[in-house]
Amino acid sequence: MKQISLTGIKPTGTPHLGNYLGAIRPALDLVKNFETVYFIADYHALTTVQDGSTMRDNIYKVAATWLALGLNPEEGLFYKQSDIPEIFELSWVLSCFTPKGFMNRAHAYKDKVNKNVALGEDPDSNVNMGLYCYPCLMDADILMFNANVVPVGKDQKQHVEFARDIAIRFNKKYGEILTVPEPLIQEETDVIPGLDGRKMSKSYDNTIEIFLDSKSLKKKIGKIVTNAQSIEEPKDPDTCNVFALYKLFATREQTTALAERYRAGGLGWGHAKAELQAVLEERLGAARDQYFHLLSHTEEIDKILAYGAEKARIRSKETMSRVREVLGVF
Repeated sequence: MKQISLTGIKPTGTPHLGNYLGAIRPALDLVKNFETVYFIADYHALTTVQDGSTMRDNIYKVAATWLALGLNPEEGLFYKQSDIPEIFELSWVLSCFTPKGFMNRAHAYKDKVNKNVALGEDPDSNVNMGLYCYPCLMDADILMFNANVVPVGKDQKQHVEFARDIAIRFNKKYGEILTVPEPLIQEETDVIPGLDGRKMSKSYDNTIEIFLDSKSLKKKIGKIVTNAQSIEEPKDPDTCNVFALYKLFATREQTTALAERYRAGGLGWGHAKAELQAVLEERLGAARDQYFHLLSHTEEIDKILAYGAEKARIRSKETMSRVREVLGVF
């Protein structure tokens, strides 16, 4: 029997190429070795996204992105967090076994407090209880579906460690009720360069969204920073922002051929950017068509998420039945 992996997807914006290479593609590859659980963490996003229409749009965009890129709802679970009421019941139960000191040490809360202090403000300025109690809800997400592993970057390891600690505390009192998860630390991926050569990040405003139409994609690629070398001059592909992105999507043969053109001279930056657009269209064009199809037929997304919720609730009810029984509230 395969172990269960669980991946949460926060609907807080439009995914970009850095998200695809660093998070989405590795997460979808887990289906080869694990029974996969993917969920849209809409109530986690509520700590910052509190406009209903924005939340709804973000949910559809995230769902369409993952489905277009290959998530198969028949191969595992794919659901929306808010469709599983048992998660929120379990979150309250787990909060009753969670020391306040855990919450004080949570990265998101500490970071917010540190920023407030640095600005000379009250430490808890603009800290809502959703942000403070975030780990309890995340614990419930993980423990509800008996996840054996949770894929995370090194900076997110704490989330899984909290879930482990609470599961162990609960099991010590009531027996082996909850599966104790392990973090599946994702290997460091290549730094995905943004338009300015720095790491692609929304905070730097240097991203290329995954599913831009051809005209918008060309415009974005045109903004990639290059040097002032003329067309005739030989160029070093290893110091070029355009080539750095190109090789992440191209085949080995394509990469070698373009590198040779760089070094030979006669390749202008406009030509290089056109090659990058061509390889992105080749790799993501079909997925882009599916993405826009889904966004124009959101009823299909609704059906997929409802189907996933129906399957997920069978499991969530089983977990809560065990938990309720040992708590005496069965």
